[in-house]
Amino acid sequence: MSGRFVRASKYRHVYGRPTKKDQCYDNLRVSNNAWDTNLVKVNPKYLSVNWQASGGGAFAVIPLNETGKLPERIPLFRGHTAAVLDTDWNPFHDDIIASGSDDGKVLLWKVPESHTVRPDPEAIDSIEDSLKPFSRLSSQSKKVGHVSFNPAAEDVLATTSSDTVKIWDIKNEAEKHTFNAGNIVQSQSWSANGARLVTTVRADKKDDNKLKIWDPRQATAVSETKGHVGAKNSRAIWLGERDQIATTGFSKFSDRQLALWDIRAMQEPITGFITLDKNSGVNMPFWDDSTNCLYLAGRGDGNIRYFELENNKFEPLDEYKSADPQRGIAFMPKRGVNMHDTELTRAYKTVDDTYIQPISFIVPRKSETFQDDIYPPTIGLTPAMSVDEWVGGKEAIPPKISMASLYDGEGAKEVSGVQDKPTTSIDAPAPKPAEPAPKKSEPTPLPAAREPVSEPTPVARPAASMKDQGASMAAMVNKFADDKEDEASTADEDDDSSFEEVPKPIERTPRSPAVETSSPRVSSPLRPKEPGPKVESKPEPKPEPRISTSTTPTPSPSDSAVPSSSISKELAEIKSLISAQTRTIAAQAQQVESLTAEIESLKTQLK
Repeated sequence: MSGRFVRASKYRHVYGRPTKKDQCYDNLRVSNNAWDTNLVKVNPKYLSVNWQASGGGAFAVIPLNETGKLPERIPLFRGHTAAVLDTDWNPFHDDIIASGSDDGKVLLWKVPESHTVRPDPEAIDSIEDSLKPFSRLSSQSKKVGHVSFNPAAEDVLATTSSDTVKIWDIKNEAEKHTFNAGNIVQSQSWSANGARLVTTVRADKKDDNKLKIWDPRQATAVSETKGHVGAKNSRAIWLGERDQIATTGFSKFSDRQLALWDIRAMQEPITGFITLDKNSGVNMPFWDDSTNCLYLAGRGDGNIRYFELENNKFEPLDEYKSADPQRGIAFMPKRGVNMHDTELTRAYKTVDDTYIQPISFIVPRKSETFQDDIYPPTIGLTPAMSVDEWVGGKEAIPPKISMASLYDGEGAKEVSGVQDKPTTSIDAPAPKPAEPAPKKSEPTPLPAAREPVSEPTPVARPAASMKDQGASMAAMVNKFADDKEDEASTADEDDDSSFEEVPKPIERTPRSPAVETSSPRVSSPLRPKEPGPKVESKPEPKPEPRISTSTTPTPSPSDSAVPSSSISKELAEIKSLISAQTRTIAAQAQQVESLTAEIESLKTQLK
């Protein structure tokens, strides 16, 4: 334990807690399509699952409160003619979802308010007939591998089709921009203000994997660099409101890697490519902007690593380990976590393609009150801009809501001013919290020193520090002395000493040191000679005149002779006591040396 440094972090003891089987979502048929997506998406109301369906593509929408074993047949969202590859929930409307399929189409759906996966068996056909998309974006000729809503602007959607990225205005069902990525797009992620889009692009025979940052409103790449060199897929995720990106991928030796990038200097990762392990599954990254934590879920294994980003470095926190591998996983938005259980986030992982298990990541705290340090304001349901404003070049973070209002059951309440903070990430200072600190610490001692009623004892004590020290040392000496006269005088003085009756010590100047220590108000040997009226009015607000007279005394020669002689006598007693203690310590040291020599000789004889 000696020399071991433990990094201070409030998330150091976060642990993953699996849900019991009866609280999972059982009897599912998760799609077995080999395309590399997360297969499931979640919001605070619903869970969407890419479904293994015959006769065309489909996906299921499961209300979060309908846990347990599902019926053999449930209502499905059918409309694609090939397998559904990806879905994404609208961040500002929990009932709207987009789906992309192998048939090259993008469909938008609205979940009915009365939607359930346990209807009457006779009504399933009629329910499916009513589940129709309200918008079709079908101009792409190749399969749509990824769909993702803009996190800041309303009605803006990004889709990828093999080597093409398209930006859509879903309100008007219009294609805004199209740009060629050069090869198959493996992942995409928006910045928090919706102004940039990052993609990872598969390597071809002539070049390595690429990491590209796009300006989606101009359809141009603003930055491009060489990514992970391994042949397997890589992922990229924008780290919320930071100017940083995290990527997962593989080395040329097929080791799994993690990297952190600064978008202003994309030549190399900030800390290089970090080797994680030698597993073969793609790491699916998820970022929690309110806690600066990154979660990595391995595709094909059951483990979930999580890190805290601090000082441009991913600090490992812990790892949730499970023998049940996952092929897909989704993480709950912050406004949907259970704050009463101090839950940081919740993951929904697929198991054996038959059921989905929620995993809660808990901060172990006993407090039953709202934990404002781990639940700062988070993004709500109000967009920062319309699609027209976004096209016009506006950049903004959506308004944030108070997590405390959700904790108290008051609903989502917006917090003014929080969304206006800068989105730059490197060394993001907090000037506002830093300023109140001196304001709290400076005013408190000033009123205490200026108020005459508050008895500023710390000001009076330094004036007589030498006397107090000498008196306390003399009192320790007198405890071991057999001076009956001093004991008698001490007993007499204890009966008379009082905080209210200060004039009595004035007539008893030749008091013993033990008596002086029993009355803490006598802070100076010159104070007993103060005039009577001043001493009697001491409980009244006149401590300042008494302090001023003690600091600038004008005693007569006869008055100063008494305390100086008593001080010299006390100092002589202290010196004698110190010399006696010194002799005792020296004798004990000699005894210790002799005992040590005897022990060493005994050890030699035993050998």
